[in-house]
Amino acid sequence: MVTLSYMPTEHVPVLAAEVIRDAAPQPGETVVDCTFGGGGHSRLIAERLGPEGMLICIDRDPAARERFEQIAHEAPCETRFIGSDFADALAELAAEGVHPDVILFDLGVSSMQIDAWERGFSYSFDAPLDMRMDPDSELTAAEVVNDWPESRIAEILRNYADERHARSIAREIVAARPLETTSELVDAVRAGVPPKVRFGRGNPAKRTFQAIRIAVNEELGQLDAALPQAWDLLAPGGRLAAISFHSLEDRRVKRFLAERARGCICPPELPICQCGLEPEAELITRGGVAPSAGEIAQNARSASAHLRVARKLDGQSGEGI
Repeated sequence: MVTLSYMPTEHVPVLAAEVIRDAAPQPGETVVDCTFGGGGHSRLIAERLGPEGMLICIDRDPAARERFEQIAHEAPCETRFIGSDFADALAELAAEGVHPDVILFDLGVSSMQIDAWERGFSYSFDAPLDMRMDPDSELTAAEVVNDWPESRIAEILRNYADERHARSIAREIVAARPLETTSELVDAVRAGVPPKVRFGRGNPAKRTFQAIRIAVNEELGQLDAALPQAWDLLAPGGRLAAISFHSLEDRRVKRFLAERARGCICPPELPICQCGLEPEAELITRGGVAPSAGEIAQNARSASAHLRVARKLDGQSGEGI
């Protein structure tokens, strides 16, 4: 077991007012927070559920449990914590017959994980190459950069971060082996990019760290598995909300919800619908919701956030219950 430092700073949830407005948790409802993290969203949701409500929090990071215990002690509703990745946790809830009214995803790495320097998520601290959200999982960032072939590293840099210099960065990572710390990885990235990028605005290692973190934690595979599970789990009239921080996540959420909001797919020349398909969802946030300038000024990490919310319709009438 890895010993973790827990950062005691108050968590600032991203798009908090918009989540409450659009996901609209109500007294007596059941809400599942699939990515508890620092607990900021859960604390606000709990206040709205009342004594008849139920808040279920999920996180695979054991450091989140301590934060949960603090919030659960104060919460006016019933609470439960599941220490697991959200795909497995949702399958567990399905087996129990739980049908939540709201399911929330706040995707990506949490501020608590970034600020715990020894976790290795940040290029701003010198730390071991770890990046595991679950410290007991096997794959680490060190294994990715030291053991994976150059072609595979370049592939994840392209596919998970749209890194334009993926090939040259991968080449420099392999040439610098063995790498043991985040600073050594940053140096390898700097060696693999042109001078205008190396000395330009922002840290050139940002995309590389994102790609490796996604690979280590299988984040996109987890999301692909969890979205249909969450939708099937929702009660009719329930709301699915997802906050994403990069285009790979947002495109998946957008496509998933759009497919369920689509009705008839018959050619327009047919006078009568032959397919019989009806929408399963109503898009509450058409086009998604971005943080305000004021929120970005107060919390720079919110700048890339994007919220999408949809309501599950009754399959018979096409209306929420």
